[in-house]
Amino acid sequence: MTSKEIQPAPQPPLPTRRLGPLEVSAVGSGCMNFHFAYSERLSRRDAIKVIHSAYDRGVRFFDTAQVYGPFLSEETVGEALKPFRDDVVIATKFGFHFGKDGKPTGLDSSPEQIKRSTEDSLRRLQTDYIDLYYQHRVDPAVPIEDVAGAVQDLIREGKVRHFGLSEAGGATIRRAHAVQAVTAVQNEYSFWTRDPEHEVIPTCEELGIGLVAWSPQGMGYLSGKITPDTRFDPQLDLRTQFPRFTPQARRANWPVVELLQRVARRKEALPVQIALAWVLSRKPWIVPIPGTIRTEHMLQSVGALDIQLDAADLRELDEGFAAIQIDGQRADEEHLRQHDDGANVGTTSAGGHGKSPLPPAAIHP
Repeated sequence: MTSKEIQPAPQPPLPTRRLGPLEVSAVGSGCMNFHFAYSERLSRRDAIKVIHSAYDRGVRFFDTAQVYGPFLSEETVGEALKPFRDDVVIATKFGFHFGKDGKPTGLDSSPEQIKRSTEDSLRRLQTDYIDLYYQHRVDPAVPIEDVAGAVQDLIREGKVRHFGLSEAGGATIRRAHAVQAVTAVQNEYSFWTRDPEHEVIPTCEELGIGLVAWSPQGMGYLSGKITPDTRFDPQLDLRTQFPRFTPQARRANWPVVELLQRVARRKEALPVQIALAWVLSRKPWIVPIPGTIRTEHMLQSVGALDIQLDAADLRELDEGFAAIQIDGQRADEEHLRQHDDGANVGTTSAGGHGKSPLPPAAIHP
């Protein structure tokens, strides 16, 4: 065997955390970016290599969705994880309607669509069960009770094991949880995006629900490698639409990176690792799912588990962040409108029922 053929032995699974009753690796792998959202896209072969590298490093929690591609991410994840299906947790998401051309045409969480989507996802993922099944966005046309009931049916049939919500606020979480236990809520959460703290995290803590933090590295900005001069492909990269990623905002927000860099130097780490370690420090039931298309970056993310932030580190980070005014919203208005009441900073579901309509019986008792 030549030196090029020698492969490192797979490492044991990473430390775990619990999302409600579901045990997952303490850091997961977000699989959106292989074929969707950002400028560089990978071939399926190269994406599978990254997934296998994550598995070899001990990652056992992989997150995808129908709309990523669309469909390409699920197909890649299914092919990559088929050899070790029973050793991993696969999460995917439903909630969109797709036209004949395969492109999403809008939200649709009707029970009929959920069940059709489930069969399609099972086929693409090459499995007979989905470990964690999220509603991708709250549907303003379908009562969340109907959504939770449809997923409950799928759980009874053995096709789904756990129910989740994404970009949901407190009222919707409570309503869904009353019908079918919610295992996890997946909302954007990172050192520079604190939206879940005012409503979602307290609700999850009260109900025993885990939080899965998407984009825990600030869509790459917290790495310190995205500068005001970085160019994004306007045809492929969603960040060109987001106010926080204009050249002016990237320049104005640089003190956030400098703060992470100061702590990173002391810890002999990378800024992005400090950002992940900060997320991990917030609650023992919060699990970040950094997305990357490079094995090197995946290994750096896993390395954040070895960084211990002490009380002085956390105080420096939190006091430093409190003195910084973040320039720009985390997404454009179109995307923010798809988020539930209470999911975005400056909004609340207190005293209301969220964006999901009440079921007829609740309106007309």
